[in-house]
Formats: sequence, C-alpha cells, structure tokens
Amino acid sequence: MKSPEKKIILASASPRREQLLREMGLSFTIKPSRLREKIYPRLTPAQLVKKLALLKAQKVAKQVKQGIVIGADTIVVRRGEILGKPRDPRHAREILGKLSGSYHYVFTGLALIDRPGGKTLVAAEKTRVKMKKLRPEEIEFHSGRHLDKAGAYAVQEEKDVFVEQINGCYYNVVGLPIELLKKMLKKLSFKLP
Repeated sequence: MKSPEKKIILASASPRREQLLREMGLSFTIKPSRLREKIYPRLTPAQLVKKLALLKAQKVAKQVKQGIVIGADTIVVRRGEILGKPRDPRHAREILGKLSGSYHYVFTGLALIDRPGGKTLVAAEKTRVKMKKLRPEEIEFHSGRHLDKAGAYAVQEEKDVFVEQINGCYYNVVGLPIELLKKMLKKLSFKLP
C-alpha cells in the first residue's frame, strides 16, 4: 500500500512566500505562527534567522499531527546592524536612508519539522545586495509601501527598481531561498513536483 503524500504547512502569513511555494508547484496550507519576533543580541545574523525560523516552525508543529511544517525568517543586515521590519513610515525612511547607495546582506533562516516523527532541519541562506543611491523623494515615496518587509523594500516589486546588484540567491531576497528549500525537502524524502 502506497503511503499518502506528505502535506506542507507554511508557518508564515507572507504573501511572497505563499506565491513562491505556488510557483514551485507545491500544494500547502497556511498556518501563521504569530510568533512575536525578538532580537537575540549574542547571535550572529545567520544564527538569529535560524533560531526565529525554528521557533516559528515549532509553534505551528505543536498544532499539527502530520505534515512538513516550514518556518522562515528574513532580516537585512548593513555594517553589522540588523534592519528588520519598519515600525512606521518614519522608521522606513531611516532604514532606506541607511541602505541607499550601499551594500547589505539578506539572511533567511529555514526550519522544517516533519510531523509526527519530529525530524527537524534548520539552515540559512545569505545574499549580498547593492542598492543604488536614492534621492530624498524616492525614499519618501517608498517609506510607506513596505512596512511588512525587512529592510522596507521588496526586490520583486516593479516600482522598487533600486536594487543594482544581487550576489547569491534572488529568491532569498524575496524571503524564501527556493534551492535551499528543495534540498531540505528532499532530505525529508518529500517528492517535489
């Protein structure tokens, strides 16, 4: 008797992550973790996103009997400073001002928990991004657009054409490193479409 295909549960409310999973051809359900994110100052950026992704996946895995729970967390780091999601448009202006004309790194942590067995995989992806120099009016225009995104910008948006260069995984900058996710799913014996 053939065992039923494992289902995927995305522990995130991110429309970008949802869209990327759909583009991968995956069937999944969404169960946001609603985890209150906090910064752990002693952790490196890679350790931080892995910890937060794992906490999100664990929170949802407790509510799931069967399936693979995917938790993810993305941060933007410039000169050692973590630039998370902006609190308001004023904070977004401050973040965009810091990123303007400089390089920064995007880190995404992924955590997969296979239920009911509990096998857990955790990894992180790092991508280097160069942003063009933004004029004050450009910063003002974009300051209220992406309050739900780390770094206050969305690389996939047509109006956000200020990313000059990406060294590494483009999808990591969107918020879900697809190739890394595929490798992790394969390790859990999940058959990709």
